[in-house]
Amino acid sequence: MDTPKIVNQQKKFFNSNSTKKVSLRIETLKKLKSVLKENEQELYTAIYTDFKKSKFETYLTEISIIYRELNDAIRNLKKWSKQKRVRTNLANLPAKSYIIPEPLGTVLVISAWNYPYQLALIPTISALAAGNTVVIKPSEIPKNTSKILAEIINSNFNSNYLTVIEGGVKTTTELLKEKWDKIFFTGSTSVGKIIYKAAAESLTPVTLELGGKSPTFVLADCNIKITAKRIVWAKFLNAGQTCIAPDYLLVEEKIKDQLLLALKKEIENAYPNIKEVQENYVQIVNEQNYNRLEKLIPTQKVYYGGQTNNENRSIAPTLLHNINFEDFIMEDEIFGPILPVIAFANLEGVINKIKEKEKPLSLYVYSKNKNIIKKILNEISFGGGAINESIVQISNPNLPFGGVGASGIGSYNSKAGFDTFTHYKSILHKTTWLEPNIKYTPFTEIKMRILKFILE
Repeated sequence: MDTPKIVNQQKKFFNSNSTKKVSLRIETLKKLKSVLKENEQELYTAIYTDFKKSKFETYLTEISIIYRELNDAIRNLKKWSKQKRVRTNLANLPAKSYIIPEPLGTVLVISAWNYPYQLALIPTISALAAGNTVVIKPSEIPKNTSKILAEIINSNFNSNYLTVIEGGVKTTTELLKEKWDKIFFTGSTSVGKIIYKAAAESLTPVTLELGGKSPTFVLADCNIKITAKRIVWAKFLNAGQTCIAPDYLLVEEKIKDQLLLALKKEIENAYPNIKEVQENYVQIVNEQNYNRLEKLIPTQKVYYGGQTNNENRSIAPTLLHNINFEDFIMEDEIFGPILPVIAFANLEGVINKIKEKEKPLSLYVYSKNKNIIKKILNEISFGGGAINESIVQISNPNLPFGGVGASGIGSYNSKAGFDTFTHYKSILHKTTWLEPNIKYTPFTEIKMRILKFILE
């Protein structure tokens, strides 16, 4: 595929001003929804082939979120795209002031493999809604989902406007040589640094959605049964291959044994025959990640689970206990179905431990104590999170999603996504019927007094 040619054609199409028409944007988003619905079964088949991911889980965690994003953009786009009148200060009167939303231009979306549809299409929807042209580079790791995305998009949309370019590291490298108006990347922090460095060469603005070790605090006053149920669902969804999944638990010492037992029971209820690949449990994406995860399981610290099957790349939901911050598994993001549990007696101490590390993408607190919740939220910097729940914050379109520090730069989700791919142009519109002389020479003492009166 001639990448420079496609990029140049997209730039030419953008410069024609066609994408600035709100009507075209809405029409395009409606078409995208229609195309996805027509090919929904093919999407289910492809992701099952790559992950053994069920139709239900695919709809819940991928397709439904894409439809929600499309519906939200279609419904609100006219409002988001309107110029906004703002107050004009006294010094500039008589005049009016307003802000004009305008698209950035030609956008590159590089997506991750763990939620291949959602992570490719959600930022794409935002970029299209804002009036940009888009090139999508999906992850090459899940080959079938990458292929079906390319087939669906490229057969229904003009490449001058929206296209998918498949390929591996070489393709991504070639794409990064082009001059983009915006790059949106989802993936690991290490690759994010490479993207950021490449973008800096041409001062291209970037949004980086990365990861990190997301802690979950479980306090003694929590509802242990509900807490265990919600943590098990969130952690082992997609076999733990979720960037905002609880990475590890910080459990108040006095309820450690109760919580471990409750977690074990919930796992058994959710996955009764885990030794077999079944409809409601996802495979590890490839052999490389399977081997990495298998090495992270210290046999002597397994409380429950730990079974592995390299033939079908399956790792049972695993609970680890007697873990401390110095253990090997606490060095990097796990990104798999392994949940370390760290018991603590001193809340201040574990808060300080987290603050010593890179800022996490997500953080969760299970407690009824408003003061403790407030303390954790105020003292620890993180991208976003939830109280007495996990992961589902991403399903609220009114909450921007993004990281901070090493866990990401920028945010998206509904209006926040529109803002990410939009430049807000500020305009002061002055009248000509009045022209105060105060700003012009000569600069006199009386002018100084008037100026100080106005400005101070």
